Amino acid sequence: MNLNSLDLNLLVALDALLKEASVSRAAMRIGLSQPAASHALQRLRDLLRDPLLVRNGARMELTPRAQALRGPLAQALDQVRGLFEPDAFDAASSERHFRLMMPDLAVELLVPPLMEKVTKIAPNVTIDVVPWRGPAIFTAEFARTIDLVISIGDAFKGFHRQRLYTDSDALAVRRGHPVGARLKKREAFLKARHVAVIIRGQSQDLIDMWLRSKGIERRIALVVPGYIEALHVAARTDLVAFVPRRLIGALSKQLSLATVDPPLDPGIDEQYMFYPTRAQMDPGSIWLRNIMLGIGREMERERKKPT
Repeated sequence: MNLNSLDLNLLVALDALLKEASVSRAAMRIGLSQPAASHALQRLRDLLRDPLLVRNGARMELTPRAQALRGPLAQALDQVRGLFEPDAFDAASSERHFRLMMPDLAVELLVPPLMEKVTKIAPNVTIDVVPWRGPAIFTAEFARTIDLVISIGDAFKGFHRQRLYTDSDALAVRRGHPVGARLKKREAFLKARHVAVIIRGQSQDLIDMWLRSKGIERRIALVVPGYIEALHVAARTDLVAFVPRRLIGALSKQLSLATVDPPLDPGIDEQYMFYPTRAQMDPGSIWLRNIMLGIGREMERERKKPT
Protein backbone atom coordinates (compact mmCIF):
# COMPACT_ATOMS: atom_id res chain seq x y z
CA MET A 1 0.00 0.00 0.00
CA ASN A 2 1.20 3.49 -0.86
CA LEU A 3 0.89 5.48 2.38
CA ASN A 4 0.99 8.76 0.43
CA SER A 5 -2.49 7.96 -0.84
CA LEU A 6 -3.88 7.09 2.59
CA ASP A 7 -6.24 9.62 4.19
CA LEU A 8 -6.05 9.52 7.99
CA ASN A 9 -9.79 10.18 8.10
CA LEU A 10 -10.26 6.79 6.47
CA LEU A 11 -8.65 5.14 9.49
CA VAL A 12 -11.04 7.02 11.79
CA ALA A 13 -13.95 5.81 9.64
CA LEU A 14 -12.58 2.25 9.67
CA ASP A 15 -12.31 2.33 13.47
CA ALA A 16 -15.95 3.40 13.75
CA LEU A 17 -17.11 0.76 11.25
CA LEU A 18 -15.25 -1.99 13.09
CA LYS A 19 -16.66 -0.90 16.46
CA GLU A 20 -20.25 -0.48 15.29
CA ALA A 21 -20.47 -3.15 12.55
CA SER A 22 -23.03 -0.79 10.99
CA VAL A 23 -22.63 1.93 8.37
CA SER A 24 -25.40 4.10 9.82
CA ARG A 25 -24.19 3.86 13.42
CA ALA A 26 -20.58 4.42 12.34
CA ALA A 27 -21.70 7.55 10.46
CA MET A 28 -23.39 8.88 13.59
CA ARG A 29 -20.37 8.03 15.73
CA ILE A 30 -17.98 10.19 13.72
CA GLY A 31 -20.39 12.85 12.46
CA LEU A 32 -20.65 11.80 8.80
CA SER A 33 -23.68 11.42 6.60
CA GLN A 34 -24.61 7.82 5.75
CA PRO A 35 -23.65 8.23 2.06
CA ALA A 36 -20.24 9.60 3.13
CA ALA A 37 -19.73 6.64 5.47
CA SER A 38 -20.75 4.22 2.69
CA HIS A 39 -18.26 5.91 0.35
CA ALA A 40 -15.54 5.59 3.00
CA LEU A 41 -16.32 1.88 3.42
CA GLN A 42 -16.00 1.33 -0.34
CA ARG A 43 -12.62 3.08 -0.42
CA LEU A 44 -11.45 0.96 2.50
CA ARG A 45 -12.57 -2.22 0.76
CA ASP A 46 -10.55 -1.21 -2.29
CA LEU A 47 -7.46 -0.33 -0.24
CA LEU A 48 -7.55 -3.46 1.94
CA ARG A 49 -8.92 -5.76 -0.74
CA ASP A 50 -11.43 -7.17 1.72
CA PRO A 51 -15.19 -6.56 2.09
CA LEU A 52 -14.74 -5.83 5.85
CA LEU A 53 -18.51 -5.79 6.50
CA VAL A 54 -20.83 -8.42 4.99
CA ARG A 55 -24.56 -8.81 5.36
CA ASN A 56 -25.89 -11.81 7.27
CA GLY A 57 -29.65 -11.60 7.21
CA ALA A 58 -30.74 -8.32 8.83
CA ARG A 59 -27.30 -7.72 10.35
CA MET A 60 -23.84 -6.79 9.15
CA GLU A 61 -20.88 -8.89 10.31
CA LEU A 62 -17.16 -8.26 10.33
CA THR A 63 -14.98 -10.40 8.12
CA PRO A 64 -12.04 -12.25 9.71
CA ARG A 65 -9.69 -9.56 8.32
CA ALA A 66 -11.83 -6.85 9.92
CA GLN A 67 -11.87 -8.69 13.25
CA ALA A 68 -8.07 -8.92 13.17
CA LEU A 69 -7.76 -5.19 12.49
CA ARG A 70 -9.80 -3.98 15.47
CA GLY A 71 -7.14 -4.12 18.18
CA PRO A 72 -4.11 -2.93 16.18
CA LEU A 73 -6.12 -0.11 14.59
CA ALA A 74 -7.40 1.22 17.94
CA GLN A 75 -3.85 1.11 19.33
CA ALA A 76 -2.42 2.89 16.28
CA LEU A 77 -5.02 5.67 16.48
CA ASP A 78 -4.29 6.15 20.18
CA GLN A 79 -0.61 6.56 19.34
CA VAL A 80 -1.39 9.07 16.61
CA ARG A 81 -3.62 11.08 18.99
CA GLY A 82 -0.77 11.03 21.51
CA LEU A 83 1.43 12.85 19.01
CA PHE A 84 -0.87 15.87 19.28
CA GLU A 85 -1.72 15.71 22.98
CA PRO A 86 0.96 16.61 25.56
CA ASP A 87 1.64 14.00 28.20
CA ALA A 88 0.13 14.90 31.54
CA PHE A 89 2.55 15.47 34.40
CA ASP A 90 1.61 13.48 37.48
CA ALA A 91 3.74 15.08 40.19
CA ALA A 92 2.89 12.46 42.80
CA SER A 93 4.30 9.58 40.74
CA SER A 94 6.83 11.34 38.50
CA GLU A 95 10.51 10.40 38.74
CA ARG A 96 11.60 13.26 36.53
CA HIS A 97 15.00 14.90 36.96
CA PHE A 98 15.16 18.70 36.62
CA ARG A 99 18.42 20.60 36.13
CA LEU A 100 18.56 24.20 37.36
CA MET A 101 21.30 26.78 36.96
CA MET A 102 21.46 29.61 39.49
CA PRO A 103 23.97 31.71 41.45
CA ASP A 104 24.62 30.95 45.10
CA LEU A 105 22.33 33.68 46.43
CA ALA A 106 19.41 32.18 44.49
CA VAL A 107 20.25 28.74 45.89
CA GLU A 108 20.13 30.18 49.41
CA LEU A 109 16.82 31.98 48.87
CA LEU A 110 14.91 29.68 46.53
CA VAL A 111 16.04 26.09 47.00
CA PRO A 112 14.83 25.54 50.60
CA PRO A 113 11.21 26.56 49.85
CA LEU A 114 11.39 24.77 46.49
CA MET A 115 12.47 21.49 48.07
CA GLU A 116 9.87 21.83 50.83
CA LYS A 117 7.13 21.99 48.19
CA VAL A 118 8.62 19.34 45.91
CA THR A 119 9.09 16.90 48.78
CA LYS A 120 5.43 17.21 49.74
CA ILE A 121 3.82 16.89 46.30
CA ALA A 122 6.46 15.11 44.18
CA PRO A 123 8.62 12.97 46.47
CA ASN A 124 10.33 11.10 43.60
CA VAL A 125 11.28 14.17 41.59
CA THR A 126 14.96 15.14 41.86
CA ILE A 127 16.51 18.58 41.46
CA ASP A 128 20.07 19.09 40.25
CA VAL A 129 21.48 22.60 40.80
CA VAL A 130 24.54 23.45 38.72
CA PRO A 131 26.84 26.47 39.12
CA TRP A 132 25.84 29.65 37.36
CA ARG A 133 27.44 30.52 34.03
CA GLY A 134 27.38 33.89 32.34
CA PRO A 135 25.92 34.19 28.83
CA ALA A 136 29.42 34.31 27.32
CA ILE A 137 30.13 30.72 28.44
CA PHE A 138 26.54 29.46 28.28
CA THR A 139 27.00 27.21 25.24
CA ALA A 140 24.17 25.78 23.14
CA GLU A 141 25.21 22.25 24.13
CA PHE A 142 25.07 23.13 27.83
CA ALA A 143 21.75 24.98 27.38
CA ARG A 144 20.10 21.80 26.09
CA THR A 145 20.67 20.18 29.51
CA ILE A 146 19.05 23.00 31.52
CA ASP A 147 15.38 23.19 32.57
CA LEU A 148 15.50 26.54 34.41
CA VAL A 149 17.92 29.42 34.86
CA ILE A 150 17.68 31.99 37.67
CA SER A 151 19.54 35.18 36.84
CA ILE A 152 19.38 38.90 36.23
CA GLY A 153 19.44 40.39 32.73
CA ASP A 154 17.99 38.98 29.53
CA ALA A 155 20.90 37.52 27.59
CA PHE A 156 20.11 33.78 27.50
CA LYS A 157 19.45 32.90 23.86
CA GLY A 158 16.65 30.41 23.24
CA PHE A 159 15.06 31.02 26.66
CA HIS A 160 11.88 32.84 27.69
CA ARG A 161 12.03 35.18 30.69
CA GLN A 162 9.62 35.77 33.59
CA ARG A 163 10.24 38.09 36.53
CA LEU A 164 10.56 36.12 39.76
CA TYR A 165 11.17 38.67 42.51
CA THR A 166 12.77 42.04 43.20
CA ASP A 167 15.59 42.93 45.55
CA SER A 168 17.91 45.80 46.44
CA ASP A 169 21.53 46.00 47.53
CA ALA A 170 22.83 46.82 51.00
CA LEU A 171 25.99 46.65 53.06
CA ALA A 172 26.66 43.62 55.24
CA VAL A 173 28.98 43.94 58.22
CA ARG A 174 29.61 41.86 61.28
CA ARG A 175 27.74 42.82 64.42
CA GLY A 176 30.02 45.08 66.44
CA HIS A 177 31.84 46.40 63.38
CA PRO A 178 33.84 49.46 64.55
CA VAL A 179 32.41 51.82 61.90
CA GLY A 180 29.31 49.87 60.86
CA ALA A 181 26.68 52.55 61.40
CA ARG A 182 28.88 55.26 59.88
CA LEU A 183 29.06 53.40 56.55
CA LYS A 184 25.81 55.18 55.66
CA LYS A 185 28.02 58.21 55.08
CA ARG A 186 29.86 58.38 51.79
CA GLU A 187 33.20 59.25 53.38
CA ALA A 188 33.18 56.20 55.66
CA PHE A 189 31.98 53.99 52.81
CA LEU A 190 34.91 55.04 50.61
CA LYS A 191 37.44 54.58 53.42
CA ALA A 192 36.24 51.07 54.26
CA ARG A 193 37.87 47.94 52.85
CA HIS A 194 35.46 45.90 50.75
CA VAL A 195 35.06 42.32 49.55
CA ALA A 196 34.00 42.15 45.89
CA VAL A 197 32.03 39.33 44.26
CA ILE A 198 33.02 38.35 40.73
CA ILE A 199 31.10 35.25 39.74
CA ARG A 200 31.94 32.91 36.90
CA GLY A 201 31.51 34.49 33.50
CA GLN A 202 31.86 38.08 34.74
CA SER A 203 34.90 40.35 34.65
CA GLN A 204 33.97 42.58 37.59
CA ASP A 205 31.55 42.98 40.48
CA LEU A 206 28.29 44.45 39.18
CA ILE A 207 28.33 46.95 42.06
CA ASP A 208 31.73 48.23 40.92
CA MET A 209 30.47 48.49 37.36
CA TRP A 210 27.65 50.72 38.62
CA LEU A 211 29.93 52.77 40.90
CA ARG A 212 32.45 53.38 38.12
CA SER A 213 29.69 54.68 35.87
CA LYS A 214 29.37 57.43 38.48
CA GLY A 215 33.11 57.99 38.75
CA ILE A 216 33.43 56.24 42.12
CA GLU A 217 36.00 53.61 43.12
CA ARG A 218 35.75 51.69 46.37
CA ARG A 219 38.69 50.02 48.11
CA ILE A 220 38.69 46.32 47.18
CA ALA A 221 40.70 44.23 49.62
CA LEU A 222 39.42 40.80 48.58
CA VAL A 223 37.69 39.22 45.59
CA VAL A 224 35.59 36.06 46.02
CA PRO A 225 33.54 34.06 43.47
CA GLY A 226 30.23 34.05 45.35
CA TYR A 227 27.93 36.04 47.61
CA ILE A 228 27.88 33.41 50.35
CA GLU A 229 31.68 33.55 50.62
CA ALA A 230 31.51 37.35 50.80
CA LEU A 231 29.09 37.20 53.73
CA HIS A 232 31.15 34.62 55.58
CA VAL A 233 34.23 36.81 55.22
CA ALA A 234 32.32 39.93 56.31
CA ALA A 235 31.01 38.04 59.36
CA ARG A 236 34.55 37.24 60.56
CA THR A 237 36.50 40.36 59.56
CA ASP A 238 35.99 44.12 59.25
CA LEU A 239 35.55 43.90 55.48
CA VAL A 240 32.30 45.23 54.03
CA ALA A 241 30.16 43.28 51.56
CA PHE A 242 27.85 45.18 49.17
CA VAL A 243 25.38 42.43 48.31
CA PRO A 244 21.65 41.71 47.76
CA ARG A 245 19.60 42.72 50.80
CA ARG A 246 17.45 39.58 50.87
CA LEU A 247 20.56 37.41 51.21
CA ILE A 248 21.80 39.41 54.20
CA GLY A 249 18.41 39.00 55.83
CA ALA A 250 18.41 35.26 55.22
CA LEU A 251 21.81 34.77 56.85
CA SER A 252 21.99 37.65 59.34
CA LYS A 253 21.04 35.60 62.38
CA GLN A 254 23.18 32.60 61.48
CA LEU A 255 26.27 34.69 60.72
CA SER A 256 25.66 37.57 63.17
CA LEU A 257 25.49 40.14 60.39
CA ALA A 258 24.03 43.63 60.39
CA THR A 259 22.44 45.37 57.41
CA VAL A 260 23.49 48.95 56.66
CA ASP A 261 21.88 51.19 54.06
CA PRO A 262 24.54 52.32 51.57
CA PRO A 263 25.20 56.02 50.93
CA LEU A 264 24.57 55.38 47.23
CA ASP A 265 21.50 53.41 46.22
CA PRO A 266 21.83 51.27 43.08
CA GLY A 267 18.04 50.89 42.92
CA ILE A 268 15.88 47.81 42.51
CA ASP A 269 17.32 44.55 41.19
CA GLU A 270 15.03 42.19 39.29
CA GLN A 271 15.67 38.47 39.46
CA TYR A 272 14.30 36.45 36.55
CA MET A 273 13.43 32.87 35.78
CA PHE A 274 14.43 31.69 32.30
CA TYR A 275 13.06 28.53 30.70
CA PRO A 276 13.84 26.97 27.29
CA THR A 277 11.61 27.88 24.37
CA ARG A 278 11.46 24.16 23.54
CA ALA A 279 9.83 23.49 26.94
CA GLN A 280 7.23 26.25 26.77
CA MET A 281 4.30 23.80 26.59
CA ASP A 282 5.91 20.91 28.48
CA PRO A 283 3.64 19.99 31.43
CA GLY A 284 6.57 19.15 33.72
CA SER A 285 8.29 22.45 32.98
CA ILE A 286 5.02 24.33 33.53
CA TRP A 287 4.59 22.57 36.88
CA LEU A 288 8.09 23.52 38.05
CA ARG A 289 7.76 27.09 36.78
CA ASN A 290 4.48 27.57 38.61
CA ILE A 291 6.11 26.45 41.87
CA MET A 292 8.95 28.91 41.33
CA LEU A 293 6.57 31.74 40.49
CA GLY A 294 4.59 30.97 43.65
CA ILE A 295 7.78 31.21 45.73
CA GLY A 296 8.56 34.54 44.07
CA ARG A 297 5.09 35.87 44.90
CA GLU A 298 5.50 34.78 48.53
CA MET A 299 8.83 36.62 48.69
CA GLU A 300 7.28 39.77 47.29
CA ARG A 301 4.40 39.62 49.77
CA GLU A 302 6.87 39.21 52.62
CA ARG A 303 8.87 42.21 51.41
CA LYS A 304 5.77 44.43 51.38
CA LYS A 305 4.73 43.58 54.94
CA PRO A 306 5.11 46.54 57.30
CA THR A 307 8.16 46.32 59.52
